Amino acid sequence: MDSRQFAQRAEAVEGMLYRVAYGLLLNQADCADAVQEALMRAWEKRRSLRDETRFETWLTRILINECYTMLRRRRTSLPLDSLPEPAAPPDADPALHDAIARLDGKLRLPVVLHYMEGYAVSDIARMLRLPAGTVKTRLAKARALLRIQLSDEDDLSEGRNR
Repeated sequence: MDSRQFAQRAEAVEGMLYRVAYGLLLNQADCADAVQEALMRAWEKRRSLRDETRFETWLTRILINECYTMLRRRRTSLPLDSLPEPAAPPDADPALHDAIARLDGKLRLPVVLHYMEGYAVSDIARMLRLPAGTVKTRLAKARALLRIQLSDEDDLSEGRNR
């Protein structure tokens, strides 16, 4: 893959990469850093990509690894109460965004990849290096928790309107 092909393919998935990074990091500045670092690592390792049809999945896995690295660094360097509150993307439903942000990262990432980015369970399983059944279980748990969180918020808002 030459530099022009790499740039074209990376540019085509840039928005998706930012959304996936945001799903893990919940911070727009960190997302930009993670995407930039992932693209740099992918460029350096481009010869290790055996099947160019899997470019998007391969690049997403590199991004996920970079996000996990950033989260580990964040954990060792910042107390949790000093982290900024995550801001919702401009077109997001605030209640849904907040409910997704409250999910544990193990549940949040499959939700972002499947429902927001449209990846198949098999692709997510490959990206996360998990069995497909585990991905399905995490999606089901996330849906159940989101359903509870969103119905609780509806109940609260109805109580305020009375």
